[in-house]
Order: sequence, then structure tokens, then C-alpha cells
Amino acid sequence: MYSINEVLETIRMVQEEKLDIRTITMGISLRDCADADHTKSCQKIYDKITKYAANLVKTGEEIEKEYGIPIINKRISVTPMSLVAESSDALNYTPFAMALDKAAKEVGVNFIGGFSALVHKGFTKGDRILLDSIPEALSTTERVCSSVNVGSTKDGINMDAVYRMGQIIKECAERTASQDGLACAKLVVFCNVPEDNPFMAGAFHGIGEPECVINVGVSGPGVVKNAVEKVKGSDFGTLAETVKKTAFKITRMGELVGRAAAAKLGVPFGIVDLSLAPTPAVGDSVAEVLEAMGLETCGTHGTTAALALLNDAVKKGGAMASSYVGGLSGAFIPLSEDAGMIRAAEQGILTLEKLEAMTCVCSVGLDMIAIPGDTTAETIAAIIADEMAIGMVNFKTTAVRIIPAPGKKVGDNVVFGGLLGHAPIIPVKAAKAVEFVSRGGRIPAPIQSLKN
Repeated sequence: MYSINEVLETIRMVQEEKLDIRTITMGISLRDCADADHTKSCQKIYDKITKYAANLVKTGEEIEKEYGIPIINKRISVTPMSLVAESSDALNYTPFAMALDKAAKEVGVNFIGGFSALVHKGFTKGDRILLDSIPEALSTTERVCSSVNVGSTKDGINMDAVYRMGQIIKECAERTASQDGLACAKLVVFCNVPEDNPFMAGAFHGIGEPECVINVGVSGPGVVKNAVEKVKGSDFGTLAETVKKTAFKITRMGELVGRAAAAKLGVPFGIVDLSLAPTPAVGDSVAEVLEAMGLETCGTHGTTAALALLNDAVKKGGAMASSYVGGLSGAFIPLSEDAGMIRAAEQGILTLEKLEAMTCVCSVGLDMIAIPGDTTAETIAAIIADEMAIGMVNFKTTAVRIIPAPGKKVGDNVVFGGLLGHAPIIPVKAAKAVEFVSRGGRIPAPIQSLKN
């Protein structure tokens, strides 16, 4: 039985502390949509998505009214398109992206993820075509998101793919130069990618997933910040316990919404992603949570330790609240989408190097970071390689979503609007890594024993 105080606490979380369900994402398998004729395959894809997701947005809105909980995004993830399109006669997979985009518009979701490939150990013919198609696909569609997994702890890092992604990111930026390189904001490079991630731009429906499933991503930095402020001056044990209890309450709400959506749509409930996902709004910032712990500004010394505590406590509290946890699960640090991080980067306190260090202890990686437009493909590839190495060695998911903003230099800003926010251009190292990234081949997987 809930007490009146618990009910009032939940109402306050929603009304004053920006607690929301960040996304309900319907995962749909498209493996049965493969066809030798790519036109027929695209039609099958459109028909299946519009059939399964016809009531997704409507259902989300009904749950919002029924429970009084804001659900910010209703989205779709699909089977990695390289697997579906590979048996077709297409030499460019942009028509598949256009079919996804058309279906997303028809059912009313703002993003659809899955224009993806898994190439951590090598390329197939379909993988190569998909990678070559990414710049055109992302610059000619509105709602399609893409991801490529280039490394894993068991297989090492495919450095040919890393170098190619550096070139692709540059081309994506140039094709959307009038929008500050917006296509790059819809493209993620992964190491150890999870198959059930409900968060864009990296969401896709993995090959181990069922025919159709509902996954939920929770949010709540504002709620955690409020809780942390109440234990100002207490020791770290008390601080961690406070975050754990708060994460438990947030996750229970996610579980409730996910199961309600799955029941209404007649599909299985998948997982709750235990993430703290910020928005550009003040008061909904992971950086502000860290500052509430006692840091003057996010990015200063102590930030990595504070983030490690936060991430671990969120996972411990969330794991108690749900039997099915998955996705990325941790604190997100997308620079352009977090008001506190934007401020810290503008002050020069939060740097690329500090962000990289922070990714060692949290989800997911170097996310939504704008760099000078004249940064070379080789330097971008080297940045990706560094981040993939952190994921590979530490058996965790890491990712890079980086925007070399065309025509912009350090001191300028990029503006994407909405949840994608805005960000200052931050500097990268001038020294080159061309010979390193040009070697080709695969960095071997790390030894699994002799750890220290």
C-alpha cells in the first residue's frame, strides 16, 4: 500500500523535477523482409513496420493520460539493415533508408534506428554497401538513424572499419553542411554494442531479439539532483544509498509504463534501460547532478570519480526494481544535450580528454561532441579508435557520435535544436595519427586473464 507521502513525492518528481519516460521503443524484426528484388524488399519493410507500429504513438499517448507520466519519445528499432538488404540486387541501400523513413512518418515516430551493420570482425558484401550508403541515406532522410559496431572485447577492433567511419563521418558532415553537419548526429560508432538499446541514434533490433518487443528507456537527472542536494555534506555511503533509492523509484515507473505499453500493443515486454538521460533544459542535467555532489564545475578534477559513483548507484538501484534490465544502462553524457556540460565546455573546463576519461566509467561514450570542421578523417578515426579501445579492454559498451561541423572552428557553436541541443566547438589535438590509422587490419582482442 502506498503512503500519501509516496504519492505526493511521485507527483512532485513529474511536475517539478522533470521526471519522464524518455522513450518507448518498439523493436521489429525485418529478417523475413529480405528479397532478391530490392523494390519488393522495401515494400515488405514498409508494410511490416506500418502494421506492427500502427498504434504505437496512440498507445503511448493513452498511457501518458492514464498514468500522468510524460513519455517524451515513441520510436522504432529494426533489424540491422545490412542483414536484410544483403540478399537483394541493390548496390546502394539508400532506398531501404527511404522505406524506413516513409514508414516512420506514416506511424508518427520521430526516429527509426537500424540502418546498421556489425563489422567488428570483418565485412561482408552487404556490410560494405551499407557503409558506403550511410552518407546519402542520412542526408536524404529525416528520421533514419544509423550505427556501426566496429569492435568487441572478444574480437578486437576492426581498424579498416574505424578508418572508413572517419571518412563517412566527414562525408555526412559535408552533405549536411547547411545544418551544421546534422547527419552526424544520427550516426553512432560502437564497441560491444547491445542488441536491445532503446536510445537513438544507436538503437537497432538485434538478431537474438524476438519478432516484436517493447523496450523502455527511463530518464530522471532532475530527480536525482534533487535527492543529492538533500544529503549535502553527508559521506559517500549515504550519497550512494540516496541515489540507489531514487533510481529504484524511477525504474519502477519505467517498468510500469513498459509493461502497460506491451500489454496494450499485444507484444512482449523487453527491457528497461536504467539510464539517466539529460536534455538541454536547465534542471535536467547529469552535469548538474555531479556538481550537486560537490564539484564546482563538471569537468574539474574529481568528475570521473563522481560519475563512477553515480553510474554504479543508478545500476544498483535500478536492478532491484526490474527483472529485465538491458540496453546501455548508465548515465549518458551527450555534450550538446546537457545544459551543465554545454556550460562547462564553453568555460573550457570540460575538454575532449576529460570526456574520454569519463567514458571509462559510464554509458556510453563520446556523444554529441562538435569539433572543428577542418578535422581530418584520420584524426576522427584516431578518436574513434581510442574510444573503442576503452570499450574493448574494459568489457563495456563505448560509442562515438561526433560532428566535424563544416566551416566552424573553436569558439563557434553548432545549433541542432530540440533534444539534440547546441554545443561549442571544442579543440582536438593538432598532431597527426595518419600512419597509425592507415595500417589496416584488426587490433587483436585483449587477454582475458592477467588483469590489473
